[in-house]
Amino acid sequence: MSSDPRRTRGLLMMVVAPSGVGKTSLTRRLVADHPDLHLSISATTRSPRPGEHEARDYHFVDRQRFQSMVADDAFLEWAEVYGNFYGSPAEPILDALDRGESVLFDIDFQGAMAVQKRAPEDSVLVYILPPSLAEMSRRLHARSQDSEAVIVQRIARAKDEVSQWQAFDYVVLNEDFDRAYSDLAHIFHAERMRRSRNLWLGPFVEELIGESLD
Repeated sequence: MSSDPRRTRGLLMMVVAPSGVGKTSLTRRLVADHPDLHLSISATTRSPRPGEHEARDYHFVDRQRFQSMVADDAFLEWAEVYGNFYGSPAEPILDALDRGESVLFDIDFQGAMAVQKRAPEDSVLVYILPPSLAEMSRRLHARSQDSEAVIVQRIARAKDEVSQWQAFDYVVLNEDFDRAYSDLAHIFHAERMRRSRNLWLGPFVEELIGESLD
């Protein structure tokens, strides 16, 4: 048999969830446990916050540079949020796929749909559900990051998002963190095994069929 490396193509794993559902904890653990999975680093026009670093948290660019990138079709998706622009640069993401590496997006629903439209064969969409809106509200109150008015808005937005659950390939219930993480990891493992992403299989099978036992 050939000793050539087994060429694969990565995948774009987009994980969407309302605030307070535990998405960040789940996705950061998944990235930490899988060296071939990298978190997508967005470009943004907002200023760095204390503790944030260029190319680790975001690519910080000015509005003129961002708009130039939009004109050059340099983003898989982009949006304006609260007066600042955010976008996922296409070139490093597509290069990673070609190297057999996968990219994880911590992204909202509209962004996930935009990426899927640009790269449908590479995209895997996962939605994380809370066990209940009451539990989601409890978690939001417990982390003490938002006002009561903002929490009410987040709950209302969650209802709208949840109604789109059928647009996703997988839906994971985060009632128990370890179980939800196991489900998320199994999804990633299964998607890596898809025939279409294992480019080495065709040549390998042809060589297998042609193998002589003499």
